[in-house]
Amino acid sequence: MSSSSSENNSKKMIILKSSDGETFEVEETVALQSQTIRHMVEDECADSVIPLPNVKGTILSMVVEYCKKHVEAAAAAAGGDNDVKNWDRDFVKVDQETLFDLLLAANYLNIKDLLELTCQATADMIKDKSPEEVRRIFHINNDFTPQEEQEIRRENQWAFE
Repeated sequence: MSSSSSENNSKKMIILKSSDGETFEVEETVALQSQTIRHMVEDECADSVIPLPNVKGTILSMVVEYCKKHVEAAAAAAGGDNDVKNWDRDFVKVDQETLFDLLLAANYLNIKDLLELTCQATADMIKDKSPEEVRRIFHINNDFTPQEEQEIRRENQWAFE
């Protein structure tokens, strides 16, 4: 136990600050999962605290958890990919607003695997849904007149089969 605590003391830490002022002290290897943060660190743009104005604290907490899990899984490597895949599947079982916030954070922070995971979860959410159901899920108002919509359906009948 004592060797791991001394190991933790020697690891470089980075402080991330969310849009709502929450700070997170994160191991550099975890923070560098984000290409955005990696570039800031490499270009020496990061002072003692890296501000992330587009990410709320609750979402940043989840992003840090995701990155930690993936760094640990990569270090364990032989631990099996299925464990991480199962963990990922459970990770995105969240309400729609949280999922969209995670997707936006993954995009802003440029975390490719998290972006792909959240995009896939969003795609799965609308799979086999009618255009009306998709509009309802994404809160999109239908700005087509009934005549315009009928014309589009007729021109693109293959898409509605």
